[in-house]
Amino acid sequence: MKIFLTGGTGFIGSHFINAAHQAGHNIVALRRASSQPRITLEKEPQWIDGPLDGDYTEEMKDCQVLVHLASHTPNPPYDTLPNCLYWNVQASIQLAEQAKSVGITRFLIAGSCFEYGRSAERYDAIPVTAPLEPMLSYPTSKAAASVAFLGFAAQHKIQLSLFRIFQVYGEGEQASRLWPSLKVAALNGSDFPMTLGEQLRDFIDVKDVASEFVKGLDFSNVDAGIPNLKNISSGNPQTLFEFSSHWWNHWNAKGKILRGAIPYRVNEIMKLIPELNNEVNNAH
Repeated sequence: MKIFLTGGTGFIGSHFINAAHQAGHNIVALRRASSQPRITLEKEPQWIDGPLDGDYTEEMKDCQVLVHLASHTPNPPYDTLPNCLYWNVQASIQLAEQAKSVGITRFLIAGSCFEYGRSAERYDAIPVTAPLEPMLSYPTSKAAASVAFLGFAAQHKIQLSLFRIFQVYGEGEQASRLWPSLKVAALNGSDFPMTLGEQLRDFIDVKDVASEFVKGLDFSNVDAGIPNLKNISSGNPQTLFEFSSHWWNHWNAKGKILRGAIPYRVNEIMKLIPELNNEVNNAH
């Protein structure tokens, strides 16, 4: 299969390129001119340099699927809501319209668990049909993008899978995030300040996320016009402190975890756990 990919130099996108090439797929990957992959690629895709809101109808020809992993400011501090809405909704749907215009009928879209927002804490385990109640700019734009893509699929009768990714970690992750920050402190013998770590999360290795997206390239069970929604998770919920302690011990850290040294963020979601194997084909 020939794939048109966005976000190929990103954290998940870099791993997806390796996994998709291993599965025998060909990739045309859009990137910003100055952007480099987060990890070493086993094989380079056909790179296309340019912004997300450019015209790529020529480059999309002969592609069978659009895999959309690009997202604007997915890590705090988030950009303003207008900017997030422009890139994550308007520019993204514009790109999807281009893909449709050249005959692409299969779309695999990356969503975020943080789209669920406030509604997450009303569930012991979040179904994909849970209301989207985001509280910050980036999650709000991703929730708006989900609604827009579901409408796009229903209107144009195309095959669409939307995968909401839970707490992903691993090689190539942005240095300021929990897992890489923890690793640096552990290997340097430093102490690690963190919150009380009572937040309950489902952590999933980025390689497993990439594998799920490669599996998602099989649209045989996705009906045209009836989007497929899925939560991507490990099925192993744990608190941030439990997760941090596991890796701290794994790296034989000499320092201490300074639990409670950092306050919780404003609007911190304390519980974000999905239903296991939760997937639904849901008419818009």
